[in-house]
Amino acid sequence: MAGVTRRQAALAGLLGGAAAMAPAWAASVPAVLSQAALLTPKALGAATLAVARAGDRLVAVGERGTVLLSDDHGASWRQAQVPVQASLTAVCFADARTGWAAGHLGVILRSDDAGASWHKQLDGVQAAELVKQAAQRTGDAGAMAQAQRLVEEGADKPFFDLEFMDAQRGFAVGAYNLMFATTDGGKSWTALGPRLPNPKSLHLYGVRARGRTLVVAGEQGLLLRSSDGGASFSALASPYKGSFFGLLQTRGGALVAYGLRGTAYRSGDEGQHWDKLDTGVPMAVGAGLALPDGGFVLLSQAGDALLGAENGPALKRIPAREAVPVSGAALAADGTLVLASLRGMRRVQLPAH
Repeated sequence: MAGVTRRQAALAGLLGGAAAMAPAWAASVPAVLSQAALLTPKALGAATLAVARAGDRLVAVGERGTVLLSDDHGASWRQAQVPVQASLTAVCFADARTGWAAGHLGVILRSDDAGASWHKQLDGVQAAELVKQAAQRTGDAGAMAQAQRLVEEGADKPFFDLEFMDAQRGFAVGAYNLMFATTDGGKSWTALGPRLPNPKSLHLYGVRARGRTLVVAGEQGLLLRSSDGGASFSALASPYKGSFFGLLQTRGGALVAYGLRGTAYRSGDEGQHWDKLDTGVPMAVGAGLALPDGGFVLLSQAGDALLGAENGPALKRIPAREAVPVSGAALAADGTLVLASLRGMRRVQLPAH
């Protein structure tokens, strides 16, 4: 794969926790999962991998358990208390106070105070056992063998994306076919991986849900859809054989999948058909965000912003002021585009429509 995204960074172990390390690494995992993230001024310039809105607050997550909070639209940041030192790759809020973060070592954290503090709901050791139990229920020998490998390798697989429809119902996806669902706000999780049509255990990089329809995008152009809330999944015909690194859904319900070499496709029928978008950039697209006006913005690994209308084929390029590898984006309450990057947080003013 070319370019560097938060998913690739996690897979390469760039941020201190490996996605696919030798089993010997597992011996040090319990300490990482039980040690609180260090509170240090250096965290304000740390690599950040995702950012989300919690009411008017911005919450960014990144390396070694770093969580940053901003109450002034991203102009300044302060560090939150986090119970683990695992790098965090995704963050999502269901309302102004209730949110989740996920990342390396199979960690899922929950906050009930707009990101100020967090508690662990799941880790990779627990996740592997849940996958094993789910695989045993299927009776599929291949699924059971894969699940047993997860257990033996320990808590070394990262999550890459989160999607919560409300404070109770949510999904998490990650490396090697990891997919989990909760219906009680994360108190308990169900492993969905064994029921996915993903025999190669390809990485799952993005998930979006609306109503009872879920769409998952991943490695090697993988596209999966469920029309029954995750009870069953089918593979979609993919327009692309390279990896999709993310998936966004506009206010009107259109899906945009983006990934390697400036690739982006849009679907207006829940993934059944896809139209190619001309991004005009050769670098990977590492982040995307739906906008309140029904449009969307994609962010390239060179820092370029690409504005798209919900139905228009053309994308408007906003050249980067500095070439920073963007890994996440959120729209601040004042309309500023706030970016998570491997060089820390950045702000971009979007043009007026």
